[in-house]
Amino acid sequence: MSRAFVNEDQAAAQADQPVERRVSEQPNYVTASGLRQLQERVAELNALRSELQAQGEHADKQRLADAERDLRYYSARVQSAQVVPAATSRDKVQIGSQVKFVDEQGQEHAVQLVGEDEADASRGLINWGSPLGRALLGAGPGDEVMWRRPAGDQLIEVVDIEGER
Repeated sequence: MSRAFVNEDQAAAQADQPVERRVSEQPNYVTASGLRQLQERVAELNALRSELQAQGEHADKQRLADAERDLRYYSARVQSAQVVPAATSRDKVQIGSQVKFVDEQGQEHAVQLVGEDEADASRGLINWGSPLGRALLGAGPGDEVMWRRPAGDQLIEVVDIEGER
């Protein structure tokens, strides 16, 4: 595009704006704990925004823009949240279930299926919509399911299911 058609004031203003966070297209199923976490994050971001706005001209404008972007994202996530009933079944994996499974190498793993914003693989909290979450969802103890992974498909066996903690 020719520089003649670029509004330099607009281009400069847009350069300071953070890229919007992408909102997932999958349903926003959350556990009750996950909803509380989202609501707490919105409260934290509101407090941060208020603190930065109170600083007036001395405020870190990038930090304020980031906080406002994150506030839009988390507010939308709270609005779209669909709280699922607490997982109580020991016969079928549900969102919120604690699941133990064994992989093809005989190694046992323990995970809990949670909502997208609550997921943290390092803590064993797996997004229900991830390849592993989708493989486990609806399975029962003794069921073998196919975990479709980028590293290659793997057959896993559900060993035990517990409700939410």
